[in-house]
Amino acid sequence: MTLPERVGDQLRIGVSIPIPEPYNSRLTRARVEAGDPHAYSVPPHVTLLPPVVVEPDQMGVVVDHLSNVADLSRPFVMELSGTESFRPLSQVVFVSLRAGAQECTALHEAVNAGPLRQDLQFPYHPHVTIAHDVPTNDLDRAEADMAGFDALFAVAHFSLYEFGDDGVGGM
Repeated sequence: MTLPERVGDQLRIGVSIPIPEPYNSRLTRARVEAGDPHAYSVPPHVTLLPPVVVEPDQMGVVVDHLSNVADLSRPFVMELSGTESFRPLSQVVFVSLRAGAQECTALHEAVNAGPLRQDLQFPYHPHVTIAHDVPTNDLDRAEADMAGFDALFAVAHFSLYEFGDDGVGGM
């Protein structure tokens, strides 16, 4: 994960949908088994807003914006199923969304507006990363090992995270 540079007391934040238990543990274990260095510091999630830098005095506006998005959103069902990869563009293997992708895209568009507007390096594609920037054989193994993975759960909220300089998020 590439984090944007901070200047002074700027905050580095992101927004995502956390993956609940028991699926969270299995996805974390897959990332550990792949040798992904972010396995323990980045919990399984679907990104709605990649890390972005904001001024501390803008956090009230950001929180108001996210509250408005949440108020206009409805719970939905997400189903994770099977694996795919962004290779060769990016060395990432991920679990796919069989259901909930449209809702995630709509949330992404709403979150990535107003005070959080940013241009993305790649088009938005909701997914749950299980291996990133590890050797090819580890990517291949992670993709094969999790090919049969399936999870079904309700999504009723998203979370705002602040990332430290070590890349670990929390809020």
